[in-house]
Amino acid sequence: MSDSSAVPEGPHRNEISGEASLSGPTIQAREVHGGIHLHPAPAAPRPAPPRQLLPVPVNFTNRRSDFAALGDLHGSGSRLIVVSGQAGVGKTTLVSKWLRSMTPEFPDGQLYADLRGHSEGKPVGPGEILTQFLRALGVGAPSTDAAELAALWRTLTSDRRVAVMLDNAFTAAQVRPLLLAGPGGLVVVTSRSRLTGLRMQGAGFHQLDALGPEDGVALLTRGIGADRVADEPLSAQRLVDLCAGLPLAVCLASARLATRPRQSVGAFVDALARNKGGGRLAALEVEGETSVRKALDASYAVLSGGSARLYRTLGLLPVRTFDAMTAAASCGESLDWAERGLDELVEANLVEDVGPDSCRLHDLLRIHAHDRAMEDETSAAREEVLRRFCDWCLHTASAAQTRLTPVQFTLPRVYAYEPELPLPFEGDVAALDWLDTHRTQLLDAVRLAAGKGWYDTSWMLVDALWPLFLRLRHYADWIEAHEIGLEAARQAGNRTAERQMLNSGAIGLGAAGHTEQALVWYRESLDAAREAGDVRDEGQALLGLGTCHREAGRPADAVALLNRAISVWEGCGYLRGAALARIILGEIALVAGAADRAAGYFERARETLVAVNDPHDAARALVLLGRARARAGFPAEGTARMREALAVFTESGALFWQARSLEMLGESAAEQGDRTGAGRYLSRAVALYETTSPADALRLGGDG
Repeated sequence: MSDSSAVPEGPHRNEISGEASLSGPTIQAREVHGGIHLHPAPAAPRPAPPRQLLPVPVNFTNRRSDFAALGDLHGSGSRLIVVSGQAGVGKTTLVSKWLRSMTPEFPDGQLYADLRGHSEGKPVGPGEILTQFLRALGVGAPSTDAAELAALWRTLTSDRRVAVMLDNAFTAAQVRPLLLAGPGGLVVVTSRSRLTGLRMQGAGFHQLDALGPEDGVALLTRGIGADRVADEPLSAQRLVDLCAGLPLAVCLASARLATRPRQSVGAFVDALARNKGGGRLAALEVEGETSVRKALDASYAVLSGGSARLYRTLGLLPVRTFDAMTAAASCGESLDWAERGLDELVEANLVEDVGPDSCRLHDLLRIHAHDRAMEDETSAAREEVLRRFCDWCLHTASAAQTRLTPVQFTLPRVYAYEPELPLPFEGDVAALDWLDTHRTQLLDAVRLAAGKGWYDTSWMLVDALWPLFLRLRHYADWIEAHEIGLEAARQAGNRTAERQMLNSGAIGLGAAGHTEQALVWYRESLDAAREAGDVRDEGQALLGLGTCHREAGRPADAVALLNRAISVWEGCGYLRGAALARIILGEIALVAGAADRAAGYFERARETLVAVNDPHDAARALVLLGRARARAGFPAEGTARMREALAVFTESGALFWQARSLEMLGESAAEQGDRTGAGRYLSRAVALYETTSPADALRLGGDG
C-alpha cells in the first residue's frame, strides 16, 4: 500500500494493496506434524466512552412533569423519543438535563449532534453526523457513502449501551439513518416539528410547552432575585406573559434587569411592551418569537459599543460556533478586545459558552444579530467583516499547512486584510488539531468566498486544507472542497491553480474509491499541463494516472505511465517525484512476487528521498525495502530495516504508517514460523488501523 505522499505536488494518498487479503487465523503449509494451537490476539481496547451532552444552565427550573413523561416513555420500552415544541421553549436544555440524570444507564457513552434543521443553510446530512459519531467511538469513517456508514454505525452499536441526542432535527428522514441497532441504546430527538413520520420506527412523542405562569416567575426570580419579584408581583407576571413563557426570552429579560438593579420591573415591562421592532423574529409570531425579539432588542440596547459591534459581527459569520480568535480577526481587533466582548455577551445571555474556547449563538439570537447588522452596519462594513473572516481562515490554515507539509509545493497567498493575530497553535499536533476542530468553519469559508466572487481566496483555502485531507481523510469534504476550488480557479482564470485543484482533488476521488472519476480529473490535468508546457505538472498527472490504473487492476498500464512520469521528472530535474514513482513501481513488483526487483526500486527511491530531505517518504521506502528483503530470503536484514522505519513513524506520529510497518513485520514473522511474534505485531497494527483505516482493521480480523 503506497501512501498519498507518493504524489509530489499536493495531496498524496494511501493506495490499496494488490496483495491477497486473509481474514482470521490462517495457516499455509505443505505438511503439518503434531497439534496446532492458535492464540488470537486480544482485541484492541475501546476508547473512553464519549460524554458529549451540552451543559445545563444553572437557572434550570422545574419541568418535573416533563421529566416524568419522558421517564414513562423510556420505561415503557421506547428506544426512540421525539421532544417537539416551539423555538426557545427549552427542548435542548430539558433533554440534556434528563439524559445527564441517566448517565449510569449508558456506560458506553452519550453522543450529541446538532442537525441544524431550522438554521440558515441546508440541514446536516447523515454522512457527516455518522462520521462524527464513529470517530467519537474510536473508528474512522471508511467510506463517504451514507448507507455504508449507517451499516457500520448499526454494527458498532448493536452491543453498546449508548444514548444519542439528535438536536434540532428537521425531518424524520434526517433521523432514520442515525438510529441505533441494539436493544440497550436510546435516541432522543428534539425538533420544532412533531416528526410523526417516526411512528413507523416505534417512536414515543412528547410535546414541550412553554412555562406556566408560576414556573415562569420562578425562573425570573432565579435571575433577578426574590426581593424584586416580591416587590412587583404583577409586573413580574406581566413580564413572563410578554416573553410568552419561553425560557430563552425570560432568561434574556432577567439578564437585562440584572444589569440595572435600580430599574423597576414595571418600567422595564412598559418599555418592552412599547417596543414594536420588526424583522424576521417579529414575523415568526406564530411561534411566540415576537416576544423574543423584544427581549433581544432590550438586551442589545444596553450593550457597550464594542460588544454590540461584536454581536452584529457574529450574526454575519457563516458559522455555528466560534472562538475569540475568530471573533477578533473578523472585527479586525485584538484578542483581548474580543475576549472582553464575548464575556459581556455571555453575561447578557446573548452568547452561549459551550466548551473550552468555544461559544455559539442560539438560532434565534443568530437571526437577531444578523438583523441588527443589516440595520446598523453599512454594506461596506458587512463585506469587510466577511472578508476578514475568510482571510483569517486562509492565513491560519496556510500556517498549519506550512508546518505540517513543508515539502509540498504551495502557490502564493494573497490577502485583502492579512491578520496580525498570533497563531492559535504551536507544534505539529496542535496545528492538525486546529484544522480538524475548525473543519466546518474552514469549509464554510470556502463556500462563502466562492459565493462572494472572491475566487482566489476560495481556491487558496482549499489548497491550504491539504494536510487536513491528507492526515485525517475526510473524503466527502475533500471532494466537495475541490469541486468548489476547481470552479473558483477557473473563474479566477488561474490555470496553475486549476491544475493544482485537479491533481489534489483527483487524489481525494481515488482515495474515496471513485477511480473512474479520478481518471477524468487526471486526464484534464495532463492536457492542461501539456498546454501550459509545465513538465512538472505533467509528471504529476502521469503519476496520478498510473496510480489509478494500478488501483483498477491494470498493472501493465500503471507501469508504463509511472515510467513516463519518471522520464518527465528526471528530464526537468525533479528527482523527488521520480523517487515517489519508483516506490509505487516497487510495490507493483512486490505484489507480482519479484522481491529482488522491488528492493531495487525501494533502495534507489530511499537514497533520493534522503538526499532531498524528505524523511517521511524515505521511511516509507525503507519499510517497503525491508519487506522486500524479507520476501527475498533475508529475514533478519528485512526485519531490522522495518523496525528502523517504524521508529521514524512513531516519532513523527504517522499512525497509518506505523500500522503498515507493524503489519509487514507481522507478516514476516509469520513467514518465519514465529506465530507469537506475528500475533503481537498484528494486534498492534489492528489497534492503530481502528482509528486510521477501519477497512484495514477489518481485513486483519479486528472487531472494528
